[in-house]
Amino acid sequence: MTPGKVFAIAAALAMPIPAQAATLVISMENLEIAPAHANARVGDTIRWVNKDVFAHTATARNGDFDVMLPANKTATLLLKKAGAIDYYCRFHPNMKATLTVAP
Repeated sequence: MTPGKVFAIAAALAMPIPAQAATLVISMENLEIAPAHANARVGDTIRWVNKDVFAHTATARNGDFDVMLPANKTATLLLKKAGAIDYYCRFHPNMKATLTVAP
């Protein structure tokens, strides 16, 4: 093996492997959001699952998102920016949660 090939192989092996985006599942059931505190990263997807027989929303207090969740349905959101986001259900304001998104 030539020194050039050895260098090319070593350089390829030294390249960082990009992190895989994850999907975080958050449930809404019995007028509660679970987990109430969740951590994710920019590029991850949140999948909200509404297990109740009535509609809910996932509404960010800072205006970043407002996701409608019909009864017994799911909805997804791709996270595009970092920060701590408090959110709630507009129909049931006692349903509150926090999502912390890392860069």
